[in-house]
Amino acid sequence: MQVQQLSFQETGRFSTLICDYISAKKELAPFYGAFPELDNFASQMEQKKKTFSTHQRKTLVGALREQYAVLQPSKRVSENIDLLAQENTFTITTGHQLCLMTGPLYFIYKIVSTINLCEQLKVQYPKFNFVPIYWMASEDHDFEEISAFRFQDKSIKWHREAAGAVGELPLDDLQEVLNVFEQHLGSQSEANTVKEWIQASYRTSKDLSEATFRLVNQLFGDKGLVVIEPNKAKLKRLFTPILKEELTSQTSFEKVTAQIKQIQKSYNPDYVPQVNPREINLFYLTEKGRYRIEKEGEVFLLHGTEQRFSSDAFLKLLEDHPERFSPNVILRPVYQEVILPNLCYIGGGGELAYWFQLKTNFEQYNVPFPILLLRNSALMISEKQGKKIKNLELKPSELFLKRNALINKKIRQISNIDLDLGFLKTTLEKQFEHLDQLVAQTDKSFKGAVEAQKVKQINGVSHLEKRLLKAQKKLLSDQVNRMVLLHEQLFPSDSLQERSFNFVTMYLAMGSAFLPTLFEALDPMNPNFILIEY
Repeated sequence: MQVQQLSFQETGRFSTLICDYISAKKELAPFYGAFPELDNFASQMEQKKKTFSTHQRKTLVGALREQYAVLQPSKRVSENIDLLAQENTFTITTGHQLCLMTGPLYFIYKIVSTINLCEQLKVQYPKFNFVPIYWMASEDHDFEEISAFRFQDKSIKWHREAAGAVGELPLDDLQEVLNVFEQHLGSQSEANTVKEWIQASYRTSKDLSEATFRLVNQLFGDKGLVVIEPNKAKLKRLFTPILKEELTSQTSFEKVTAQIKQIQKSYNPDYVPQVNPREINLFYLTEKGRYRIEKEGEVFLLHGTEQRFSSDAFLKLLEDHPERFSPNVILRPVYQEVILPNLCYIGGGGELAYWFQLKTNFEQYNVPFPILLLRNSALMISEKQGKKIKNLELKPSELFLKRNALINKKIRQISNIDLDLGFLKTTLEKQFEHLDQLVAQTDKSFKGAVEAQKVKQINGVSHLEKRLLKAQKKLLSDQVNRMVLLHEQLFPSDSLQERSFNFVTMYLAMGSAFLPTLFEALDPMNPNFILIEY
């Protein structure tokens, strides 16, 4: 294994917001808590310890033991659940939707980052315990986002009508989709292992939530990863005071809106919110669906239905059935931090972007804001692909260029003809400056005609430059085709590999070395993009 690094900024594939966060730009500092450095976890533990009660720990441990009763957890998972009862135990959390077969490759990177950080913290703070948590987004209702994954060059898709929380979806009509997938897997030993995972998860579970729970446990249970199903009545009961305030006071809308405006004022006037708060940031769960809660006067209603409730009746429902109330993206992070003794949330750029909008809302509810850590990102490169990169004389940073930009750049480099006509444009600019001076001294009415002629001639040179480049590409078609093929393998559809590939593709290529390679190569405290040649 060989490992190279690039800064996220060098890749050109990440937002300015995330690059600014990684570099600790001071204008962003008011919108998050402690910066992600190992030394900062000491104060975070003190803060969390003061606000996380014995009752919360007892409730959490009880819910997890009930959840794990459906399977035989590993020794490390059982020990970690028991440790959560102790006040010197804290969690590091990542979360994700219940994507079919875990969805994109970065799902795996998230969890590896989470487990590795727990191990680093144990070394730094040996008197404390750190438990890695995967939070299942079982209450999410966006079925389209989770219903497909890419395997090699194929899209494996689950077609069905779906409404309500995706975690409760039955799996009967998924079985045929899995049959088709297994046919594509082949019969090598690694493929048979994947089939065993499918058999022990999607083939034996009552719904998507249980299947995801079982699959992730098979992949990471030996590392002590604890999977949490948050859609449980006893856990929701811990959150009831905040749910009640959201219904009666609409606090989140006010706080999050104010923070968005402050980000635009203090950090970037062009900042576009990742998510927008609603007046009530809750859904109501029924067997028929997940409905947005709205309020008209003193009456609560479920959007898209005829159901209406008086204020007293609805608050009584909350007291009796808190499991029916589901936080949206604005309140889900607060719920997470209420039920877990959590220190740090590990997420992707899009996730961290909306967390930056939430700090004042956390303060309103007196819930400690966690440390935010950008998950590891990686590009997996086979030895054969590595040789092609070397033969084509491609630098790591060049790999991340958009495909057309890469091809154009390399054609100019390898061509024995200078295709850059920039000097001609510069000459034209100077000549037309002289013409502008003549016009100013003679007849200013010619100014428009001179400007039009200037645009026409410079555009003509640019057009000629493109045609020459196209002709040279044709002459160097062999090199172009090799670069295009390689780039498509590493950046499918010109996007990051980790956002397209499913982990099964890499597991078939690397076998049992896949996860150990990631655990060795990915350092959650390393603020760089990692290239792994295996």
